[in-house]
Amino acid sequence: MTPIPHLTWRSVLNRRLTAGLTIVSVALSVALLLGVERLRTDAREGFASTISGTDLVIGARSGPVQLLLYSVFRIGNATNNISWKSVEAVAAHPQVAWVVPLSLGDSHRGFRVLGTDRGYYEHYRYGRGRRLEFQEGKPVAELFDAVVGAEVARALGYSVGSPLVVAHGTGDVSLAEHADKPFKVVGVLARTGTPVDRTVHVSLEAIEAIHLDWQGGAPIPGLVISPADVRKFTLTPKAVTAALVGLKSRAAVFQVQRFVNDYRGEPLMAILPGATLQELWGLIGVAEQALLAVSSLVVAVGLAGLAAVIVASLGERRRELAILRSLGAGPRHVFLLLASESLLLALLGCVLGVALLYGATLGLSPWLESRFGLVVSLGPPSIHEWVLLSAVVGAGLLASVFPAWRAYRLSLADGMTVRV
Repeated sequence: MTPIPHLTWRSVLNRRLTAGLTIVSVALSVALLLGVERLRTDAREGFASTISGTDLVIGARSGPVQLLLYSVFRIGNATNNISWKSVEAVAAHPQVAWVVPLSLGDSHRGFRVLGTDRGYYEHYRYGRGRRLEFQEGKPVAELFDAVVGAEVARALGYSVGSPLVVAHGTGDVSLAEHADKPFKVVGVLARTGTPVDRTVHVSLEAIEAIHLDWQGGAPIPGLVISPADVRKFTLTPKAVTAALVGLKSRAAVFQVQRFVNDYRGEPLMAILPGATLQELWGLIGVAEQALLAVSSLVVAVGLAGLAAVIVASLGERRRELAILRSLGAGPRHVFLLLASESLLLALLGCVLGVALLYGATLGLSPWLESRFGLVVSLGPPSIHEWVLLSAVVGAGLLASVFPAWRAYRLSLADGMTVRV
């Protein structure tokens, strides 16, 4: 009796077209499943590393997630600002290495405007400690200079030298513009995949300058201060929205956090960005589970197709199976043959699916990083991915049980009978 592996291979080759289509179906399902899993994992890591190297984020007392949303993700607005005196008090703490103030509240054509200082370009980190880099241009140097994120530049067609006008408020359309004090783009940041890409960066002094002749969200009637005259005023901010804090030693993080939370000058709050990011992901992470569920259903459909192909082929293979029985193959051999074919098709589908995944990653990774700032890892399959592959192979073997059982039940007389 010919060994089962050899019979399996010859049987698959004999139906190479049907087997090939089945393998491709399983491969596409596996590539989608692993691709979604890898994107899910990398997106989660990217989300968790939206901001790195910052030990604390301080702002007005509210909720930790709310503070993180408006200070890091530019979503929503602060319940209150914090005074410049409080920022200076935090900066003077002996364990604080640097403080980067953030001032929000204005916008430009739907994109948030962030007032900050030069320390922002030096200390802000994302990903695995990556620094902000300039695609072109340089940081803010003059009063009415602006640096735009990659998405702002792409959407609005901005480059170095482009003029822009800041609007009061955060709406997509605003009638309250600071048109008398236009800015000039002096730098375009490289894509980061973070909210930095969708932000217009200006100096803190510029935020003060454009609001000198404004009060209550509207221009003061009869008062116009020209761009040349604003330099005669003291432009040190009176208050900011939030601040990023870096410490000399991470061991002092809870000490400084307690100092901020107990600060007597005004109600402040300090949060650990990493811990709050995990809390935020717990709120929005349902979407990743939905993606995984959808891709799992696609794999189930592919394996159902595999079972359907085997079942459909039984009618054509009645004589083949009958001949094998007549040559001495028992029902057990027939069962093993059908199960081995399904296992082989599932294995080949997994191998081709992994190859498709790596090919797509190689081809699309530069585009995903440049377009969305999403860095897709190209390393070997993780332990979880090996578990998924094993589950697919196991499910493929399970899908063969019914058709193999039917073949097992076929008798020699049924196989040799001509049906009309």
